[in-house]
Amino acid sequence: QVQLVESGGGLVQPGGSLTLSCAASGSIFSIYAMGWYRQAPGKQRELVATISRIGIEYASSVMGRFTISRDNTKNMVSLQMNSLKPEDTAVYYCKTTTSAMYGRLSDYWGQGTQVTVSS
Repeated sequence: QVQLVESGGGLVQPGGSLTLSCAASGSIFSIYAMGWYRQAPGKQRELVATISRIGIEYASSVMGRFTISRDNTKNMVSLQMNSLKPEDTAVYYCKTTTSAMYGRLSDYWGQGTQVTVSS
């Protein structure tokens, strides 16, 4: 079992900043990737940013404003969110992709944390 716990969501004014954090725990052989996704009301869940052994990618809508990073244990991921806009309002979900001993990949999701950008 793998558990993900997110923190850092909240209410912020346009132009403000928030930092989201996610910690993975449980039975983890190896982490292939960690990332952040978001889902706004009435919309599909979408990729925000992901970081893996081979690189980092961002949604075009957040490039230049958001930064994803991992700590030295490779089981925590953070998302620094700057210059926030009302359209960034969504539930943000942490995801990890783990690798089993023989290479099988599995995805695990956090419970989500609300980010609201409003004046």
